Amino acid sequence: MQLWRHVTRQRWVKVAVGVAAAEYLRFVGSTSSSVTLEPADIYERSEGDMPIIVAFWHGQHFLAPVARKTQHRVKVLVSRHHDGEMNAIAAERLGVGAIRGSGNHKSGFVHKAGVAAFQAMRDALAEGFSVALSADVPKVSRVAGLGVIKLAQASGRPIYPGAIATSRRFVLDNWDRTTINLPFSRVAGVAAIPINVPADADEATLEAHRQLLEERLNAATQRAYDLVDRPRGGD
Repeated sequence: MQLWRHVTRQRWVKVAVGVAAAEYLRFVGSTSSSVTLEPADIYERSEGDMPIIVAFWHGQHFLAPVARKTQHRVKVLVSRHHDGEMNAIAAERLGVGAIRGSGNHKSGFVHKAGVAAFQAMRDALAEGFSVALSADVPKVSRVAGLGVIKLAQASGRPIYPGAIATSRRFVLDNWDRTTINLPFSRVAGVAAIPINVPADADEATLEAHRQLLEERLNAATQRAYDLVDRPRGGD
């Protein structure tokens, strides 16, 4: 185990894994067909709101960089854990910038690294980059934290809750049900109604928006899976 940890922390290993992951996601995207979007004009609708905050559930987000339109400038929040470097390398190879550092979503990015990440995301939005991040409280699946809500409040940018699902997939038995998308799939991308958080929102209002984000993410995720798992030719 110690040898494995030593090997995976080598820079060349991280680069190799990151590059391989990026090319694998390209392969999944290029071999998948029958792409369904809801709403069908989601890209056109979001153009007027750019830059935006894109929120996914953790472990359900891997195809997001592949779904990005070339002209859209996007940065993604990536963990500061050593494994996060591989994710950052993969994202950057797919044309997406990386912001390192995850926050304590329960208390709103209060520790030093979280504050730095929060400010980096806010700066990115101010510079015209959309920001993508997972909405879960760390290690608590499908429970939205306040971090995304406070980012929307501070930046004035709307949150787009989204989900991408594939008909062929492998689901890991871990805390976030990490889903490995497989090639030659049907794909569905679902975006819920955007959420705007008032700049003067009090604690009760922030909590109401947090619950709304959770509800819309759950609904979007369920709908995406319903679309790819329905029989061919079904409604």
